[in-house]
Amino acid sequence: MPTPATTSACARSLRQKLQLYGAAASALENGALILTDSPLGQAKNYIADKAASREDERRPGQPMVIDVYKMRGLYAEIYSYENLYQAYLEARKGKRFRPEVLGFTNNLEANLIEIQNELIWRTYQIGPYREFYVHEPKLRLIMALPFRDRVVQWAIYRVLNPRLDKRYISDSYACRPGYGVHRAVKRLQYWMRYMSRRHQRVYVLKMDVSKYFYRIDHDILMDIFARLIDDDDLLWLLDMIYRSEDPLFGLPQGVSDYSSCNRTAGCGMPVGNLTSQMAANLYLNEVDQFIKHDLRVRRYMRYMDDMAILHHDKQYLWEIKREVEGFLANRLHLDLNSKTTVRSVSQGVEWLGYRVWPTHIRLRKSTAQKMRKRLRYLQKACGQGEATPADLNTTWQSYRGMLKHCNSYRLQRKLEGEMGDMQD
Repeated sequence: MPTPATTSACARSLRQKLQLYGAAASALENGALILTDSPLGQAKNYIADKAASREDERRPGQPMVIDVYKMRGLYAEIYSYENLYQAYLEARKGKRFRPEVLGFTNNLEANLIEIQNELIWRTYQIGPYREFYVHEPKLRLIMALPFRDRVVQWAIYRVLNPRLDKRYISDSYACRPGYGVHRAVKRLQYWMRYMSRRHQRVYVLKMDVSKYFYRIDHDILMDIFARLIDDDDLLWLLDMIYRSEDPLFGLPQGVSDYSSCNRTAGCGMPVGNLTSQMAANLYLNEVDQFIKHDLRVRRYMRYMDDMAILHHDKQYLWEIKREVEGFLANRLHLDLNSKTTVRSVSQGVEWLGYRVWPTHIRLRKSTAQKMRKRLRYLQKACGQGEATPADLNTTWQSYRGMLKHCNSYRLQRKLEGEMGDMQD
Protein backbone atom coordinates (compact mmCIF):
# COMPACT_ATOMS: atom_id res chain seq x y z
CA MET A 1 0.00 0.00 0.00
CA PRO A 2 1.41 3.45 -0.87
CA THR A 3 1.98 5.77 2.06
CA PRO A 4 0.35 9.23 2.27
CA ALA A 5 3.78 10.79 1.70
CA THR A 6 4.30 8.76 -1.51
CA THR A 7 0.82 9.64 -2.76
CA SER A 8 1.43 13.33 -2.09
CA ALA A 9 4.77 13.26 -3.93
CA CYS A 10 3.19 11.56 -6.96
CA ALA A 11 0.41 14.13 -7.00
CA ARG A 12 2.92 17.01 -6.94
CA SER A 13 4.92 15.41 -9.77
CA LEU A 14 1.74 14.97 -11.82
CA ARG A 15 0.69 18.59 -11.26
CA GLN A 16 4.15 19.80 -12.34
CA LYS A 17 4.01 17.75 -15.55
CA LEU A 18 0.55 19.04 -16.35
CA GLN A 19 1.78 22.59 -15.88
CA LEU A 20 4.67 21.93 -18.25
CA TYR A 21 2.32 20.41 -20.82
CA GLY A 22 0.14 23.47 -20.57
CA ALA A 23 3.12 25.78 -21.03
CA ALA A 24 4.29 23.82 -24.06
CA ALA A 25 0.83 23.82 -25.64
CA SER A 26 0.48 27.56 -25.02
CA ALA A 27 3.87 28.21 -26.59
CA LEU A 28 2.88 26.10 -29.58
CA GLU A 29 -0.31 28.10 -30.10
CA ASN A 30 1.53 31.42 -29.82
CA GLY A 31 4.24 30.40 -32.31
CA ALA A 32 6.96 30.35 -29.64
CA LEU A 33 7.44 26.61 -30.06
CA ILE A 34 8.03 24.96 -33.43
CA LEU A 35 7.85 21.18 -33.81
CA THR A 36 9.68 19.48 -36.67
CA ASP A 37 8.85 16.00 -37.98
CA SER A 38 6.58 15.05 -35.09
CA PRO A 39 2.96 15.45 -33.95
CA LEU A 40 2.43 16.98 -30.52
CA GLY A 41 0.43 14.02 -29.27
CA GLN A 42 3.34 11.58 -29.70
CA ALA A 43 5.96 13.66 -27.92
CA LYS A 44 4.39 15.31 -24.88
CA ASN A 45 7.02 14.18 -22.38
CA TYR A 46 9.92 15.29 -24.56
CA ILE A 47 8.29 18.62 -25.42
CA ALA A 48 7.53 19.41 -21.80
CA ASP A 49 11.07 18.64 -20.67
CA LYS A 50 12.64 20.67 -23.47
CA ALA A 51 10.22 23.55 -23.02
CA ALA A 52 11.19 23.77 -19.34
CA SER A 53 14.95 23.40 -19.90
CA ARG A 54 15.24 25.81 -22.84
CA GLU A 55 12.86 28.54 -21.76
CA ASP A 56 15.59 30.45 -19.94
CA GLU A 57 18.01 30.12 -22.90
CA ARG A 58 15.58 31.45 -25.51
CA ARG A 59 15.80 35.13 -26.40
CA PRO A 60 12.53 37.11 -26.34
CA GLY A 61 10.66 36.68 -29.61
CA GLN A 62 12.91 33.82 -30.78
CA PRO A 63 10.99 30.61 -31.64
CA MET A 64 12.10 27.41 -29.92
CA VAL A 65 12.90 24.61 -32.39
CA ILE A 66 12.71 21.04 -31.06
CA ASP A 67 13.55 18.16 -33.42
CA VAL A 68 11.54 15.55 -31.57
CA TYR A 69 12.28 12.58 -33.80
CA LYS A 70 16.01 13.08 -34.32
CA MET A 71 18.09 10.12 -33.17
CA ARG A 72 20.47 10.84 -30.32
CA GLY A 73 23.03 8.97 -28.24
CA LEU A 74 23.63 6.15 -30.71
CA TYR A 75 27.41 6.42 -30.97
CA ALA A 76 28.08 5.10 -27.44
CA GLU A 77 25.79 2.18 -28.19
CA ILE A 78 27.73 1.43 -31.38
CA TYR A 79 31.16 1.27 -29.75
CA SER A 80 30.01 -0.62 -26.65
CA TYR A 81 31.93 -3.87 -26.20
CA GLU A 82 28.72 -5.95 -26.21
CA ASN A 83 27.63 -4.52 -29.55
CA LEU A 84 31.10 -4.96 -31.07
CA TYR A 85 31.14 -8.60 -29.96
CA GLN A 86 27.72 -9.27 -31.49
CA ALA A 87 28.89 -7.49 -34.65
CA TYR A 88 31.89 -9.82 -34.76
CA LEU A 89 29.59 -12.86 -34.53
CA GLU A 90 27.50 -11.53 -37.42
CA ALA A 91 30.50 -10.66 -39.57
CA ARG A 92 32.08 -14.12 -39.22
CA LYS A 93 28.99 -16.10 -40.28
CA GLY A 94 29.90 -18.42 -43.13
CA LYS A 95 33.55 -17.28 -42.97
CA ARG A 96 34.81 -18.69 -39.64
CA PHE A 97 37.69 -20.69 -41.10
CA ARG A 98 39.12 -18.09 -43.45
CA PRO A 99 42.67 -17.09 -42.47
CA GLU A 100 41.73 -13.44 -41.96
CA VAL A 101 38.87 -14.33 -39.60
CA LEU A 102 40.94 -16.90 -37.72
CA GLY A 103 43.68 -14.32 -37.19
CA PHE A 104 41.21 -11.81 -35.81
CA THR A 105 39.57 -14.43 -33.57
CA ASN A 106 42.93 -15.59 -32.20
CA ASN A 107 43.28 -12.28 -30.36
CA LEU A 108 39.60 -11.38 -30.23
CA GLU A 109 39.35 -9.34 -27.03
CA ALA A 110 42.39 -7.17 -27.83
CA ASN A 111 41.13 -6.54 -31.38
CA LEU A 112 37.65 -5.51 -30.22
CA ILE A 113 39.10 -3.22 -27.53
CA GLU A 114 41.39 -1.67 -30.14
CA ILE A 115 38.40 -0.96 -32.41
CA GLN A 116 36.48 0.43 -29.43
CA ASN A 117 39.28 2.83 -28.51
CA GLU A 118 39.68 3.99 -32.11
CA LEU A 119 35.96 4.78 -32.26
CA ILE A 120 35.96 6.53 -28.89
CA TRP A 121 38.93 8.75 -29.77
CA ARG A 122 37.86 9.12 -33.43
CA THR A 123 41.13 7.71 -34.76
CA TYR A 124 39.48 4.90 -36.72
CA GLN A 125 40.49 4.66 -40.39
CA ILE A 126 39.02 2.43 -43.10
CA GLY A 127 41.28 -0.30 -44.45
CA PRO A 128 42.07 -0.88 -48.14
CA TYR A 129 39.36 -2.25 -50.43
CA ARG A 130 39.79 -5.45 -52.43
CA GLU A 131 38.20 -5.19 -55.88
CA PHE A 132 36.73 -7.97 -57.99
CA TYR A 133 33.96 -8.44 -60.56
CA VAL A 134 30.88 -10.66 -60.71
CA HIS A 135 29.11 -11.38 -63.99
CA GLU A 136 25.62 -12.49 -62.87
CA PRO A 137 23.07 -11.26 -63.56
CA LYS A 138 25.32 -8.63 -65.18
CA LEU A 139 28.82 -7.24 -64.76
CA ARG A 140 29.23 -5.58 -61.37
CA LEU A 141 32.23 -4.16 -59.56
CA ILE A 142 32.36 -5.48 -55.98
CA MET A 143 34.59 -4.03 -53.26
CA ALA A 144 35.36 -5.94 -50.06
CA LEU A 145 36.80 -4.53 -46.82
CA PRO A 146 39.15 -6.27 -44.36
CA PHE A 147 37.42 -8.26 -41.65
CA ARG A 148 37.94 -5.72 -38.85
CA ASP A 149 36.20 -3.06 -40.95
CA ARG A 150 33.30 -5.41 -41.57
CA VAL A 151 32.95 -5.74 -37.79
CA VAL A 152 32.65 -1.94 -37.53
CA GLN A 153 30.06 -1.90 -40.30
CA TRP A 154 28.00 -4.56 -38.54
CA ALA A 155 28.23 -2.55 -35.30
CA ILE A 156 26.78 0.49 -37.08
CA TYR A 157 24.16 -1.57 -38.88
CA ARG A 158 22.91 -3.32 -35.74
CA VAL A 159 22.22 -0.01 -33.98
CA LEU A 160 21.20 2.33 -36.79
CA ASN A 161 19.32 0.21 -39.31
CA PRO A 162 16.43 -0.88 -37.05
CA ARG A 163 15.70 2.79 -36.35
CA LEU A 164 15.85 3.73 -40.02
CA ASP A 165 13.64 0.77 -40.93
CA LYS A 166 10.72 2.30 -39.00
CA ARG A 167 10.72 5.26 -41.40
CA TYR A 168 10.24 3.19 -44.55
CA ILE A 169 6.93 2.57 -46.27
CA SER A 170 5.37 -0.87 -45.91
CA ASP A 171 5.90 -1.67 -49.60
CA SER A 172 9.68 -1.27 -49.60
CA TYR A 173 11.00 -4.83 -49.68
CA ALA A 174 14.81 -4.82 -50.04
CA CYS A 175 17.18 -5.65 -47.16
CA ARG A 176 14.47 -5.65 -44.49
CA PRO A 177 13.75 -8.47 -42.02
CA GLY A 178 10.51 -10.21 -42.90
CA TYR A 179 10.28 -8.72 -46.40
CA GLY A 180 12.37 -9.81 -49.41
CA VAL A 181 11.87 -10.97 -52.99
CA HIS A 182 9.10 -13.52 -52.55
CA ARG A 183 6.92 -11.23 -50.45
CA ALA A 184 7.33 -8.48 -53.07
CA VAL A 185 6.34 -10.87 -55.88
CA LYS A 186 3.24 -12.06 -54.02
CA ARG A 187 2.25 -8.48 -53.23
CA LEU A 188 2.51 -7.53 -56.89
CA GLN A 189 0.34 -10.47 -57.94
CA TYR A 190 -2.24 -9.57 -55.27
CA TRP A 191 -2.51 -6.06 -56.68
CA MET A 192 -2.76 -7.38 -60.24
CA ARG A 193 -5.62 -9.70 -59.27
CA TYR A 194 -7.41 -7.02 -57.27
CA MET A 195 -7.30 -4.45 -60.10
CA SER A 196 -8.04 -6.94 -62.89
CA ARG A 197 -11.37 -7.73 -61.23
CA ARG A 198 -12.34 -4.06 -61.17
CA HIS A 199 -10.91 -2.72 -64.44
CA GLN A 200 -10.95 -4.06 -67.96
CA ARG A 201 -7.31 -3.16 -68.55
CA VAL A 202 -4.53 -2.71 -65.97
CA TYR A 203 -1.05 -1.35 -66.64
CA VAL A 204 2.20 -1.37 -64.73
CA LEU A 205 4.92 1.27 -64.75
CA LYS A 206 8.31 -0.31 -64.12
CA MET A 207 11.19 2.00 -63.26
CA ASP A 208 14.85 1.20 -62.69
CA VAL A 209 17.56 3.66 -61.65
CA SER A 210 20.63 3.69 -63.89
CA LYS A 211 23.87 2.56 -62.13
CA TYR A 212 22.27 3.34 -58.80
CA PHE A 213 25.00 2.45 -56.28
CA TYR A 214 27.68 4.18 -58.34
CA ARG A 215 25.80 7.49 -58.59
CA ILE A 216 24.53 8.16 -55.06
CA ASP A 217 25.52 11.74 -54.24
CA HIS A 218 27.56 11.97 -51.02
CA ASP A 219 26.42 15.49 -50.10
CA ILE A 220 22.74 14.62 -50.47
CA LEU A 221 23.18 11.38 -48.53
CA MET A 222 24.89 13.12 -45.62
CA ASP A 223 22.20 15.82 -45.62
CA ILE A 224 19.60 13.08 -45.19
CA PHE A 225 21.56 11.56 -42.31
CA ALA A 226 22.03 14.98 -40.67
CA ARG A 227 18.28 15.54 -40.88
CA LEU A 228 17.66 12.34 -38.93
CA ILE A 229 20.63 12.09 -36.54
CA ASP A 230 21.64 14.53 -33.82
CA ASP A 231 24.98 12.93 -32.94
CA ASP A 232 28.19 14.57 -34.18
CA ASP A 233 30.35 11.50 -33.50
CA LEU A 234 28.10 9.18 -35.49
CA LEU A 235 27.85 11.68 -38.34
CA TRP A 236 31.66 11.87 -38.39
CA LEU A 237 31.90 8.08 -38.69
CA LEU A 238 29.26 7.88 -41.43
CA ASP A 239 30.86 10.76 -43.31
CA MET A 240 34.24 9.05 -43.26
CA ILE A 241 32.78 5.76 -44.54
CA TYR A 242 30.63 7.19 -47.33
CA ARG A 243 33.03 9.88 -48.50
CA SER A 244 35.99 7.49 -48.63
CA GLU A 245 37.59 7.97 -52.04
CA ASP A 246 40.46 5.50 -51.92
CA PRO A 247 39.64 4.08 -54.39
CA LEU A 248 37.01 6.16 -56.18
CA PHE A 249 33.56 4.57 -56.47
CA GLY A 250 31.48 6.95 -58.59
CA LEU A 251 30.54 6.82 -62.25
CA PRO A 252 29.60 10.00 -64.13
CA GLN A 253 26.39 10.22 -66.13
CA GLY A 254 26.49 8.30 -69.40
CA VAL A 255 29.50 6.15 -68.40
CA SER A 256 29.11 2.42 -67.74
CA ASP A 257 32.75 1.31 -67.82
CA TYR A 258 34.06 0.50 -64.32
CA SER A 259 37.76 1.03 -65.13
CA SER A 260 39.47 3.30 -62.62
CA CYS A 261 40.16 6.02 -65.21
CA ASN A 262 36.40 6.57 -65.60
CA ARG A 263 35.53 6.87 -61.92
CA THR A 264 34.72 10.17 -60.29
CA ALA A 265 34.70 11.65 -56.78
CA GLY A 266 31.72 12.95 -54.81
CA CYS A 267 29.35 10.09 -55.59
CA GLY A 268 29.05 6.33 -55.47
CA MET A 269 29.18 3.64 -52.81
CA PRO A 270 31.00 0.29 -52.90
CA VAL A 271 28.68 -2.62 -53.72
CA GLY A 272 29.32 -5.24 -51.06
CA ASN A 273 29.38 -3.02 -47.97
CA LEU A 274 26.68 -3.57 -45.37
CA THR A 275 26.42 0.16 -44.78
CA SER A 276 26.01 0.70 -48.53
CA GLN A 277 22.77 -1.28 -48.71
CA MET A 278 21.51 0.53 -45.60
CA ALA A 279 22.25 3.95 -47.13
CA ALA A 280 20.89 2.90 -50.54
CA ASN A 281 17.54 2.02 -48.97
CA LEU A 282 17.46 5.31 -47.08
CA TYR A 283 18.41 7.36 -50.16
CA LEU A 284 15.49 6.14 -52.26
CA ASN A 285 13.15 6.42 -49.29
CA GLU A 286 13.00 10.07 -50.38
CA VAL A 287 11.36 8.89 -53.61
CA ASP A 288 9.01 6.60 -51.67
CA GLN A 289 7.77 9.50 -49.56
CA PHE A 290 7.40 11.74 -52.63
CA ILE A 291 5.37 9.15 -54.54
CA LYS A 292 3.16 8.17 -51.61
CA HIS A 293 2.57 11.55 -49.98
CA ASP A 294 3.03 14.14 -52.71
CA LEU A 295 1.78 12.24 -55.76
CA ARG A 296 -0.72 10.22 -53.67
CA VAL A 297 0.00 6.98 -55.52
CA ARG A 298 -1.67 3.99 -53.88
CA ARG A 299 -0.23 0.88 -55.51
CA TYR A 300 3.49 1.53 -55.49
CA MET A 301 6.30 -0.79 -54.41
CA ARG A 302 10.09 -0.74 -54.46
CA TYR A 303 12.85 -3.30 -54.19
CA MET A 304 16.08 -1.32 -53.85
CA ASP A 305 16.26 0.59 -57.18
CA ASP A 306 13.45 -1.35 -58.92
CA MET A 307 10.05 0.36 -58.67
CA ALA A 308 6.58 -0.63 -59.86
CA ILE A 309 3.27 1.27 -59.96
CA LEU A 310 -0.09 -0.22 -61.03
CA HIS A 311 -3.02 1.75 -62.45
CA HIS A 312 -5.84 1.35 -64.97
CA ASP A 313 -4.93 4.57 -66.85
CA LYS A 314 -1.84 4.36 -69.04
CA GLN A 315 -1.61 8.15 -69.50
CA TYR A 316 -1.65 8.62 -65.73
CA LEU A 317 1.34 6.29 -65.39
CA TRP A 318 3.33 8.23 -68.00
CA GLU A 319 2.61 11.44 -66.08
CA ILE A 320 3.79 9.79 -62.85
CA LYS A 321 6.93 8.67 -64.65
CA ARG A 322 7.73 12.25 -65.68
CA GLU A 323 7.19 13.49 -62.12
CA VAL A 324 9.43 10.80 -60.64
CA GLU A 325 12.08 11.38 -63.29
CA GLY A 326 12.14 15.08 -62.45
CA PHE A 327 12.36 14.41 -58.71
CA LEU A 328 15.24 11.97 -59.19
CA ALA A 329 17.16 14.40 -61.39
CA ASN A 330 16.60 17.54 -59.33
CA ARG A 331 16.65 16.22 -55.77
CA LEU A 332 18.81 13.08 -55.86
CA HIS A 333 20.95 13.56 -59.00
CA LEU A 334 19.85 10.21 -60.45
CA ASP A 335 18.18 9.17 -63.67
CA LEU A 336 16.09 6.25 -64.95
CA ASN A 337 17.52 3.75 -67.39
CA SER A 338 16.15 2.58 -70.71
CA LYS A 339 14.28 -0.38 -69.15
CA THR A 340 11.65 1.98 -67.73
CA THR A 341 8.36 1.25 -69.47
CA VAL A 342 4.56 1.01 -69.20
CA ARG A 343 2.92 -2.23 -70.29
CA SER A 344 -0.27 -4.24 -69.78
CA VAL A 345 -0.26 -6.78 -66.96
CA SER A 346 -1.88 -9.29 -69.31
CA GLN A 347 1.53 -9.65 -70.97
CA GLY A 348 3.13 -10.61 -67.69
CA VAL A 349 5.44 -8.44 -65.57
CA GLU A 350 9.10 -9.36 -65.12
CA TRP A 351 9.75 -8.68 -61.46
CA LEU A 352 12.73 -9.79 -59.34
CA GLY A 353 13.61 -12.91 -61.32
CA TYR A 354 10.01 -14.02 -61.94
CA ARG A 355 7.38 -13.30 -64.56
CA VAL A 356 4.10 -12.46 -62.87
CA TRP A 357 0.53 -12.69 -64.19
CA PRO A 358 -2.69 -12.20 -62.24
CA THR A 359 -3.35 -15.94 -62.51
CA HIS A 360 0.11 -17.49 -62.10
CA ILE A 361 3.83 -16.89 -61.57
CA ARG A 362 6.64 -18.40 -63.62
CA LEU A 363 10.39 -18.31 -63.38
CA ARG A 364 11.96 -15.96 -65.88
CA LYS A 365 13.46 -17.82 -68.87
CA SER A 366 16.91 -16.35 -68.38
CA THR A 367 16.88 -17.49 -64.72
CA ALA A 368 15.92 -21.05 -65.72
CA GLN A 369 18.71 -21.13 -68.30
CA LYS A 370 21.24 -19.99 -65.69
CA MET A 371 20.05 -22.75 -63.36
CA ARG A 372 20.67 -25.39 -66.00
CA LYS A 373 24.06 -23.97 -66.87
CA ARG A 374 25.13 -23.88 -63.22
CA LEU A 375 23.98 -27.44 -62.51
CA ARG A 376 25.82 -28.77 -65.58
CA TYR A 377 28.97 -26.93 -64.55
CA LEU A 378 28.84 -28.37 -61.01
CA GLN A 379 28.21 -31.88 -62.35
CA LYS A 380 31.27 -31.58 -64.56
CA ALA A 381 33.32 -30.11 -61.70
CA CYS A 382 32.34 -33.05 -59.49
CA GLY A 383 33.59 -35.45 -62.12
CA GLN A 384 36.94 -33.63 -62.25
CA GLY A 385 37.29 -33.38 -58.47
CA GLU A 386 36.93 -29.58 -58.41
CA ALA A 387 33.63 -29.75 -56.47
CA THR A 388 31.93 -32.21 -54.16
CA PRO A 389 28.49 -33.84 -54.41
CA ALA A 390 27.57 -31.79 -51.34
CA ASP A 391 28.20 -28.59 -53.35
CA LEU A 392 25.94 -29.86 -56.13
CA ASN A 393 23.20 -30.84 -53.68
CA THR A 394 23.37 -27.48 -51.87
CA THR A 395 22.90 -25.61 -55.15
CA TRP A 396 20.07 -27.88 -56.25
CA GLN A 397 18.20 -27.49 -52.95
CA SER A 398 18.48 -23.69 -53.18
CA TYR A 399 17.01 -23.84 -56.70
CA ARG A 400 14.17 -26.03 -55.45
CA GLY A 401 13.44 -23.38 -52.84
CA MET A 402 13.13 -20.76 -55.57
CA LEU A 403 10.88 -22.98 -57.67
CA LYS A 404 8.46 -23.50 -54.78
CA HIS A 405 7.41 -19.85 -55.05
CA CYS A 406 6.18 -20.11 -58.64
CA ASN A 407 4.21 -22.42 -60.95
CA SER A 408 7.16 -24.55 -62.02
CA TYR A 409 6.06 -28.21 -61.85
CA ARG A 410 7.21 -29.07 -65.39
CA LEU A 411 10.48 -27.17 -65.05
CA GLN A 412 11.29 -28.88 -61.77
CA ARG A 413 10.55 -32.34 -63.18
CA LYS A 414 12.73 -31.56 -66.19
CA LEU A 415 15.64 -30.39 -64.04
CA GLU A 416 15.29 -33.47 -61.82
CA GLY A 417 15.43 -35.64 -64.94
CA GLU A 418 18.57 -33.87 -66.14
CA MET A 419 20.12 -34.29 -62.68
CA GLY A 420 19.38 -38.05 -62.82
CA ASP A 421 20.85 -38.34 -66.32
CA MET A 422 23.97 -36.47 -65.25
CA GLN A 423 24.42 -38.71 -62.18
CA ASP A 424 24.02 -41.84 -64.33
